[in-house]
Amino acid sequence: MIRIITFLTITILIMGCKTTQSQLTNVDENENNTTAMFVKDLLAKMTLEEKVGQMNLYTSFIDITGPAPAEGEQKVKYDHIKAGKVGAMLNVRGVENVRKFQELAVENSRLGIPLLFGFDVIHGYRTTFPIPLAEAASWDLEAIELSARISATEAAAAGLNWTFAPMVDISRDARWGRVMEGAGEDPFLGSLVAAARVKGFQGDDLSENNTLAACTKHFAAYGFAEAGKDYNTADIGLSTLYNIVLPPFKATVDAGVQTFMNSFNELNGIPATGDVFLQRDLLKGKWNFDGFMVSDWGSVTEMIPHGFAKDGVDATKIASTAGSDMDMESHLYVKHLADLVNDGKVEVQLIDDAVKRILTVKHKLGLFDDPYRYCDTQREKELIYKDTHLEAALEVAKKSIVLLKNENNILPLAKSGQKIALIGDLADDKNSPLGNWRLASEDNSAVSVLEGLEKYEDNTIDYNQGVQLQEGREQFIFELAINTTDESGIEEAVEAAKNVDVVIMVLGEHGYQAGEGRSRANIDLPGLQQTLLEKIYAANKNIVLVLTSGRPLAINWAAENIPAIVQAWQLGSTAGDAIAQVLYGDYNPSGKLPMTFPKSLGQIPIYYNYKNTGRPGPLEEMVFWSHYIDESNAPLYPFGYGLSYTAFDYSNLSIEKNEVGATVSVQLKNTGAMDGEEVVQLYIRDKFASVTRPVKELKGFQKIALKAGESKTVTFNLTDKELGFYNNQGEFVVEPGAFDIMVGGSSMDLLKEAFVLER
Repeated sequence: MIRIITFLTITILIMGCKTTQSQLTNVDENENNTTAMFVKDLLAKMTLEEKVGQMNLYTSFIDITGPAPAEGEQKVKYDHIKAGKVGAMLNVRGVENVRKFQELAVENSRLGIPLLFGFDVIHGYRTTFPIPLAEAASWDLEAIELSARISATEAAAAGLNWTFAPMVDISRDARWGRVMEGAGEDPFLGSLVAAARVKGFQGDDLSENNTLAACTKHFAAYGFAEAGKDYNTADIGLSTLYNIVLPPFKATVDAGVQTFMNSFNELNGIPATGDVFLQRDLLKGKWNFDGFMVSDWGSVTEMIPHGFAKDGVDATKIASTAGSDMDMESHLYVKHLADLVNDGKVEVQLIDDAVKRILTVKHKLGLFDDPYRYCDTQREKELIYKDTHLEAALEVAKKSIVLLKNENNILPLAKSGQKIALIGDLADDKNSPLGNWRLASEDNSAVSVLEGLEKYEDNTIDYNQGVQLQEGREQFIFELAINTTDESGIEEAVEAAKNVDVVIMVLGEHGYQAGEGRSRANIDLPGLQQTLLEKIYAANKNIVLVLTSGRPLAINWAAENIPAIVQAWQLGSTAGDAIAQVLYGDYNPSGKLPMTFPKSLGQIPIYYNYKNTGRPGPLEEMVFWSHYIDESNAPLYPFGYGLSYTAFDYSNLSIEKNEVGATVSVQLKNTGAMDGEEVVQLYIRDKFASVTRPVKELKGFQKIALKAGESKTVTFNLTDKELGFYNNQGEFVVEPGAFDIMVGGSSMDLLKEAFVLER
């Protein structure tokens, strides 16, 4: 029989749309709770206008150290802060600026309620770590948590107390620019990464002055934007929603995340900002989330062009009723919400609930004890861009690199006596490696690949740009001026490549070609880089291709022809050193892909945990099965794939049943000549179920370090949590029956044994 798991930690259940007491914050349930009592007492003193003010979020609008604005919108915002009509600020950073804005609120408003100061601390503050997708390729949760911890330490030292991260959107479409900001295509890996980031940002005690309140985004299904176009409609079924999209969000609730952000997209015809089911029924109801929900930038007013709200008043009513507690930069709550309450069109208890949630987070951060606890100029000087932070960034960057191909062991490079041609505009770029979402970093501060390689002084390096990636060398943020016409540097680069031992080509995307608003219809090498690659190959086939990108790229030609390929993403402040140390073998690469690489654009969306059709094939001499006539179904590089300079052998897969499920063990041996690390991955397939299940699902992994020749037995436990799934009513069920259990080094290279779950 079907077993239904009903305990709260793993249940998602759709209820009705009427607001109930269980959907409201429970901060006052325990009268002995200091935070709850404080918030309850403060709320009783507040006017309706002051309450609405706490639900209002403005971005930075003046040089706060200069004169006060005399007129216009800036003056309105300035006066709102003084009057207690602003709850939080965005894009204010630096102790001096934060203190000035905080003083404006605390010293002038009637109740002196401090502001929250939010900022997009996505993969570092001044010290920049690899982009989140790259960090996910490390499959190293401790490294990912450390990255977030250091990021929080630096940002908090600059006066900030809130970050709009982590982004936990699962996405299967590499065209979508924001894949760089998440953990890839898999909900199991994505859930663990999401929880690690929350723990890193928030620490063990949120009241410490080196923490940030984390913000889980974007709720929900933003990563399923149709055609990979940012902000586009998402249209998915219930099985995908419950089993793929929602688990990472729930994992952050379990990890204690303090805030959520809704998404720009609509789902089932309802924009997320106005979705009662997502925000009240599910998040604040079934999941018992007691933090607050902030809208994404302008998403309240964007419900009007969505065709869901007729005007700003209507949008305000819809969003506040649906559970969007704070309005980011739509300016609608502060204009209309009090009137809607006074007119009886929005319940005052919903306002009280939102404000309780916001005030509770502020109290947990210690802002009522000391509004200036994050404003210490000495800490700002001492804790930002420290050497120890850069050392940590280097270690995380090395772990994030994925070796895709290494024919004839061309890598690692010899450390002496080699003549090397280094080719590619990105090889000498100190800005692109910082990636997107690096708002507090210093431009051109990254270690370039050229600089990293030059530290190995016993080889000769001849650098040639080849072709410019951009039209000119100006930094681009909004306009992507890609060079598609100027081939003038190719001939010189070809000549440089002819008489060297090895050619290292650094090609790929600029850091600003991925990220928000950076969807690409084609995900091949931008500009003239493919032309350059093929012409260099004609001159010297001994090529190491270093790919820098914020997404999987379509590199089918390179995979067929180039002997060595390294996926180096955008690795942050220490990128060049990390790449050089991997190329020279001072670090043995251990990264594994968190997203599938397609052979061609037409395969997208492509992902490992697909479902079989009724005609899965392949069928010989028959076209009537699910496939392309001009491309295989197989990916170029599958999820979980990544090579090493050593080799690992898997053997003796065994399954032993127990009372809670099964124990799975496998023998792993390092059969090569170098010490190395391997990510051992466990997948399952539920072969027959009441709702069809994928052909495989990741349900466990361990990163194992082995010396050359060493062996180890790796063990996993399978319980209801791993063997169950969500049905289309949102119930977590565990069904008896046949399973395939698979273990190996990628989602396509696996040992397999059968297992029958009995109940």
